[in-house]
Amino acid sequence: MATRYSLASGIVITALALTLIALLVPVDSFGNRAQAAAATPAAADDDGLGTISTAFGPLTAADRDFVRKVRLAGLWELPAGRQAQQRGSKPAIRTAGDHLVEGHTELDRQVIQVGQALGIDLPNQPSAQQQDWLGQMSRARGDEYERIFVDLLRRAHGKVFALLAGIRAQTRNSMVRALATSANTTVLDHITVLEDTGLVDFDALSDTVPPKK
Repeated sequence: MATRYSLASGIVITALALTLIALLVPVDSFGNRAQAAAATPAAADDDGLGTISTAFGPLTAADRDFVRKVRLAGLWELPAGRQAQQRGSKPAIRTAGDHLVEGHTELDRQVIQVGQALGIDLPNQPSAQQQDWLGQMSRARGDEYERIFVDLLRRAHGKVFALLAGIRAQTRNSMVRALATSANTTVLDHITVLEDTGLVDFDALSDTVPPKK
């Protein structure tokens, strides 16, 4: 009898221990999965990080994409501005070149600081499309050069201007917000001096095809 009682007690204790383990393991695993899900939301850019916490506020995929695009803009607009300073036959073209060089020199300094502070990997050379734009300007001569210069730069600044508004309104990161504010001022200045050349074809600025009537 004592033996059967001891055996039954042992079975009960073992069953309770296994039940406790079974209860604890899923809770621990769920906790790990929950932490991972919180750190990696569904919306993520190509670096796969999603929204991360920083000392300057949450840093989203859109924030990082914006910072990289500011850097990319400087990588082609700085050489474009220097080229306009040297090759522009009209004072307005050379003035636009001056503003591009001055604005993007300062903006590039800021974006490098932001990238370092927030741990964002920044590009070091223009994109393939931007290199093509620089190539188009380098190959052009005379009036054609000035027309291409104004057309490419005005189109690019118009698209960036729209992006800036969304980032400035939505970001919760103070460093990204400050960069967006500076970039907004710079881009608006560049749009203005490009338009002052009198060479902007406003009818051709839209990339959309009008709907058929």
